[in-house]
Amino acid sequence: MAKRIYLSPPHMTGEEIKKVKEVFESNWISPAGPHLEEFEKVLSAWSGMPYTAALSSGTAAIHLALLILGIGKGDEVICSSFTFAGSCNPIRYVGATPVFIDSEEITWNIDPNLLEKAILDRRAKGHNPKAIIVVHLYGMPANMERISQIAADYEIPVIEDAAEALGSLYKGKKAGSLGDFGVYSFNGNKIITTSGGGSLQSRNEKWIQKAKFLATQARDVAPHYQHSEVGYNYRLSNVSAAIGLGQMMSLNEKVKQRRANFHHYENVLSPRGVTFQTEPSGSFSNRWLTCMILDPKQKSTPESIRLGLESNNIESRPLWKPMHLQPVYSGCPVYLQGVSDRLFDRGLCLPSGSALEEEELEKILAQLGKLLE
Repeated sequence: MAKRIYLSPPHMTGEEIKKVKEVFESNWISPAGPHLEEFEKVLSAWSGMPYTAALSSGTAAIHLALLILGIGKGDEVICSSFTFAGSCNPIRYVGATPVFIDSEEITWNIDPNLLEKAILDRRAKGHNPKAIIVVHLYGMPANMERISQIAADYEIPVIEDAAEALGSLYKGKKAGSLGDFGVYSFNGNKIITTSGGGSLQSRNEKWIQKAKFLATQARDVAPHYQHSEVGYNYRLSNVSAAIGLGQMMSLNEKVKQRRANFHHYENVLSPRGVTFQTEPSGSFSNRWLTCMILDPKQKSTPESIRLGLESNNIESRPLWKPMHLQPVYSGCPVYLQGVSDRLFDRGLCLPSGSALEEEELEKILAQLGKLLE
């Protein structure tokens, strides 16, 4: 069988093993250590957010952000509907209710007009949303200028889920630096990886100190183990941080390659009636995943194409199924205009790894050409 082409596999460069070797030689095989501290400094320097906590996942980062904001049972939190479950599951962790907002056509991210409409409607019904979780889907920055203005007008903090957007820019600023909190993910399929991991960033030092405290089981300052609060085992390990340090050294090159993949797909498939996620003026996407949208007039469907690629050992995947369509979130408030439903129905994620070889890309495009006929 031909070598499998994966959707977004890890891309190691050799620098990672050097850093991991340092960890083993120093015997810092624990959740704490110098590589963890260095990784946090590198992330802060990259994002422009001065304070960073490196954690076990991006989901853990969102959970801690909600806890730090004091959100709990009976509260409501606004969230993009068109996203991965890790963006909104933490809302349930704290006992709050998610309010889902549909996407805008251009970026596929949370629609600012619907966002404001939802805030006004929730207030009219006696609710006051306590936070907004904005997701930069597939690496494309949301309309943060408008969203941030709405959030400021109604005094609602913004948690910026940039899990898929490390390396993306919005009007010259790094994705992950545009909200009250910024979140990155270093899962194995992300643009850089620590095998599993994430981070929480902020300009508020006390918030990040609190995050680190909660992430290490909320241990009080004492010679014995004493706990006045419930904590979590959310800290990133020193070994994983070492991998992250090695990965960060090639981040710019990885972004460059993913963008090249996108443009190759776009140039070949656009004449076939396939459309792609638009990059508005002022935005710069890392193009973490290239996603194509089929015209409803085409006979091929995303599922028929997925199966056709799979028969040639090429991995592809449907776009995120919107959260308002998930059984676990049935009955939650939602504000729709049909965009995310259409994207899910007609979209497919294509192999986008930064180590994707030219002959592999040509094989994918050849198969797509046949399947679109």
